Amino acid sequence: MSELRIAVLDDWQGVAQGVVDWAALAAVGQVEFLHDYPADTDTMAERLAPYTVICVMRERTAFTAQLLARLPALRLIVTGGMRNAAIDLAAATAQGVTVCGGDSYRQAAPELTWALLMALNRNLLAEATSLRNGGWQVGLGGDLAGKTLGLLGLGNIGGTVAGYAQAFGMQVIAWSEHLTDARAEAVGARRVSKQELFEQADFLSVHLVLSERTRHLVDAQALNSMKRGALLVNTSRGPIVDEQALLSALESGRLGGAALDVFDQEPLAVDHPLRSLPNVLATPHIGYVTENNYRAFFTSMIENILAWHGGQPIRVLQPAPAEP
Repeated sequence: MSELRIAVLDDWQGVAQGVVDWAALAAVGQVEFLHDYPADTDTMAERLAPYTVICVMRERTAFTAQLLARLPALRLIVTGGMRNAAIDLAAATAQGVTVCGGDSYRQAAPELTWALLMALNRNLLAEATSLRNGGWQVGLGGDLAGKTLGLLGLGNIGGTVAGYAQAFGMQVIAWSEHLTDARAEAVGARRVSKQELFEQADFLSVHLVLSERTRHLVDAQALNSMKRGALLVNTSRGPIVDEQALLSALESGRLGGAALDVFDQEPLAVDHPLRSLPNVLATPHIGYVTENNYRAFFTSMIENILAWHGGQPIRVLQPAPAEP
């Protein structure tokens, strides 16, 4: 195999080159860090055409069937984490492109979830802004002890968040389609029905994988069934929550507030109301953006490239079977 041309995309913070040592790839090819990647397919196809290997971050650049068809030299895509909804795995497989995922630092998303929940509950954004602008106290913070945290999804992230909640004296309830009593009890939660989850939660935190089954699972009916003044936290995927229904609930005061790290369209439009609503604490999808996580992502990418180059690819991602 001739020397590879390897592109590293999506380095929004300009840190990829320094987080890990890429020297191990010098024996197989040349690594180039690309910092200019317009979204239109024509420009992307022209810019990425020379590369055999492309390293991408979580869902920042879409590799659609249309783009993949215009990259005949491409043979390997490596991504941070073991999921990337922005890559058309079926199209990549059909075109003979291997897609590999990677390890991750599993505490990053739960830690941000809890930081957002606490900041929203104690009104920290408004208080800090008041102080910065020369003011002083502007409102009352909420309390955690004795309150109920509802977890929509109880996988690795939800289970970790359940542990945080218990440390703060909260009751924890949870629902997902296939959740069992045993799993809930193992992390100190109580399994309830979906309707009970919405009705009983003082705080609702979303931890499901986005699919056609979970898209808009938190809809207007769900939000209207929640306690008036309840708080919602979403660090999973934006479309799990119906954005228009969420905006209505926030603007009417039905929801006390929302802490959001994910959105329907990312980056979030400059004039989007979620940027300016006073009861919204929004961050730019940073749940996975930590030093440990980036180090795990990029280290895995290097390992994946070397393994694939040696004829033994690892962590290969396969297209999901079609949902019934």
